[in-house]
Amino acid sequence: MNQKKTGLFLKELRKQQELTQEQLAEKFNVSNRTVSRWETGSNMPDLSVLVELADFYRVDIKEIIDGERKSEIMNEETKETLLKVAEYTTEDKKNQYYGMRKIIGCILMGFGTFLAISALAIFPRDSSWGSIYSILGAIILSIGVYQLICQNKYKIIYSVVCFMAMLGLLIFTDYLGVSIGNQVPRFAYEKIWSEDSITFKAPFYTAVWHNYDTENEYVEVIH
Repeated sequence: MNQKKTGLFLKELRKQQELTQEQLAEKFNVSNRTVSRWETGSNMPDLSVLVELADFYRVDIKEIIDGERKSEIMNEETKETLLKVAEYTTEDKKNQYYGMRKIIGCILMGFGTFLAISALAIFPRDSSWGSIYSILGAIILSIGVYQLICQNKYKIIYSVVCFMAMLGLLIFTDYLGVSIGNQVPRFAYEKIWSEDSITFKAPFYTAVWHNYDTENEYVEVIH
């Protein structure tokens, strides 16, 4: 295939239609630079665009590839075949794209779950960083769900539900640690200091840390 010859033929066809490069670019939704590259032979149109060009100029697609006119009207059977090939190629690329998003989704879900759980184990019980990183992990997990089910029309709803469920699980686990394990609430949204205690206001309950920083410390849950 002589790309330079093909480019010159495309240029000749455009001029026969009395079109400028800008006008042709607008018709095929491409840039002026793209049309210029076609006509200089430095770049060739995609297969689907090539079919459209042949149809637009009413020439056989082989004539464009060969860079010279041989017939007047493009063969319909050839056109349909090439359109199907172009459609198949587009569908294959789309499947590859969605497949990659699903892989990324699984990775994000795994990382988000790991971050949410490990943050509570790594940071001290009275540090707010544990809850911050856990919430960040829940967000990453929900993004992973969104990527995994990217072809589902309800993906946003499912992602939000997943985030809320993960957040609820973290808060419930934190409550169990407070009520059973005598731990300080990690997901408290307000702290009130007094002389010998700290009051934590967490979602759905309040806890008081008595005698903090002493050997007689204990946490009392106030519902």
